[in-house]
Amino acid sequence: MNKLANLEPKQVFHYFEDLCAIPHGSGNTKGVSDYCMQFAKDHNLTAWQDEAWNVVIVKEASEGYEDAPTVILQGHLDMVCEKEADNPIDFEKDGLELKVEGDLLSADGTTLGGDDGIAVAMALAVLDDDTLKHPRLECVFTTDEETGLLGANAMDMSRLSGKRLINIDSELEGIFTVSCAGGMRSRCILPVAYEDTEGIYYKVAVEGLLGGHSGVEIHKEHGNSNILMGRLLCALFEEMDFRLEALEGGLMDNAIPRRTEAGICVSQAEEERLKEALAKWDAVYKKEYASNDPGVAVTYKAEGRKKGKALTRGSASKLLYLLHMVPNGVIRNSMEIPGLVQTSLNLGTLKLMEEEAHVVFSVRSSVETEKEELGSRLCHCVEFLGGSYEETGSYPGWEYKKDSVLRDTMVQVFEKLYGKEPKVEAIHAGLECGIFSGKIEGLDCVSIGPDMYDIHTPKERISISSVKRVYEFVLEVLKELR
Repeated sequence: MNKLANLEPKQVFHYFEDLCAIPHGSGNTKGVSDYCMQFAKDHNLTAWQDEAWNVVIVKEASEGYEDAPTVILQGHLDMVCEKEADNPIDFEKDGLELKVEGDLLSADGTTLGGDDGIAVAMALAVLDDDTLKHPRLECVFTTDEETGLLGANAMDMSRLSGKRLINIDSELEGIFTVSCAGGMRSRCILPVAYEDTEGIYYKVAVEGLLGGHSGVEIHKEHGNSNILMGRLLCALFEEMDFRLEALEGGLMDNAIPRRTEAGICVSQAEEERLKEALAKWDAVYKKEYASNDPGVAVTYKAEGRKKGKALTRGSASKLLYLLHMVPNGVIRNSMEIPGLVQTSLNLGTLKLMEEEAHVVFSVRSSVETEKEELGSRLCHCVEFLGGSYEETGSYPGWEYKKDSVLRDTMVQVFEKLYGKEPKVEAIHAGLECGIFSGKIEGLDCVSIGPDMYDIHTPKERISISSVKRVYEFVLEVLKELR
């Protein structure tokens, strides 16, 4: 590839480009994990890999730092795989097509995976440079963070000796994250039944939405295509006779879905009413989301008369009731920290299959009891309709640590380098620091990162100059942690 050969820091972008050439979506991380193990072997570094494909690479302290406490550099190996509808990439097999435009690095029509490949690339660059001054390092690369922090949850951390952890999984330079929400994945499973049907088939889509990260961008009130499709179909169900034969939307539970498509069947007599209703809802959504999702559209395509299978009216009624009644978005804001979302959920993926419909949420809260209450609400709703409920990937929040040598050192270094104070804050997104803090007693954590934009969407970009500054900042912090 070598498209990034002229970017600085050279080694950081060299390793980032290598990572982008290896498919590494959540659940498909063995290849990138093996790459890290080969790196360790090539550089004669101690390393280990577990059954979840987590990797730890150790580098001993440089001269003069032998007595300094061990520092953990941490990031995750997996990325969110989102793409434009017409992009032919196969995320299971293909690498990313990188492009540089001025100060911004992106991928052509797909997510970039700067979240969190840039952390891995920075750590590998540190491991590769024997001129640096630093304590003993444990570089920890976890898997399947994007699907519920699964790698960190599965990891045996008893072999780690570090009590100071720098997590490089934040998206705004100059912001030090010191607390985050806990979360879980909630799956509502509704049994469905089909019957033979015949009529005029249409593909209807709610699309053109901006989407975004279901944690850090949930407060922006971007439209959720799954919720908007549920609302539209419920209205149609009350106004006219149609049959639902297909329904699918969203790619990841932690990404706000941008497009949802339904397959419906109507009689010839209902065609004009359907078109009029869809035009009406297109206008409704354009008006309601004029500011926060100006590209929203309700589109349709006629597929002609045919025979097929569609949900029975009873099954359709239950599914649409569920989609119309489930909570979504911001549930409660923090009363202690202005501007911080306290509790939310995102209906991330929706899929109608042969025997079941799966409705999957990402639930987040910095208050454990509120997280549990949202799960209970979803459970009662789907069980009332004859379905079932599952929770997976539950992870704890990360509580603020009043006394932090690591945070104080990083603030001092930042002020020295930039002549101003960083912003120290809590966020609504989930970070692996919560898992590490729960497993390593007395752990001192701070999360940082370079400027990234529109993560978890095909518009994801990362600032090249910000990567350079943040990398140099990390090197200076390591130098100061004697």
